[in-house]
Amino acid sequence: MPAIPLRADFDAQQLRLAAKRTKDGPQARRLLALAAIYDGASRTEAATIGGVTLQVVRDWVLRLNAGGPEALINGKAPGKPPRLNDTHRTALAQAIEAGPVPAIDGVVRWRLIDLCRWLWDEFRVRIAKPTLSRELRMMGYRKLTARPRHHAQAEGAVEAFKKTFAPTWRRSRAGSISIPRI
Repeated sequence: MPAIPLRADFDAQQLRLAAKRTKDGPQARRLLALAAIYDGASRTEAATIGGVTLQVVRDWVLRLNAGGPEALINGKAPGKPPRLNDTHRTALAQAIEAGPVPAIDGVVRWRLIDLCRWLWDEFRVRIAKPTLSRELRMMGYRKLTARPRHHAQAEGAVEAFKKTFAPTWRRSRAGSISIPRI
């Protein structure tokens, strides 16, 4: 199988200059390996320079031919697709805004575990509590809890226990007295 030719609009000097300017180490290594091919080195020698196999050098040649030196930069991995799509997020927002129905949902306020169960019941989407918490924060929701108060607490009890002290700090007379400097 014949080797795939490199682009004619680049030469070894241009690739070396691009490798010198880049801040991405792997891109510089790829550019220098391909510059060796432009100088007449074999693909095997370029693979040795790049520290890879011949197949990887072939992939680099294809990427350089398709998109130039910028195509040799590592892209961000796409990662795992999110569990919730826009339909799920819209329905979740509506359920949160409407609040739970105690007779149907069995709760008087939404907790993360309840919302996870609701998503499973409605859409058969299994989602973990930390993931749902992250999704809700991205949707603009925050966890708010009321400060607990005992049911038998008297109205003036808190005020009666607050400490009130006479002001012990007095204004200093340092502004009127000059302090000698040493």
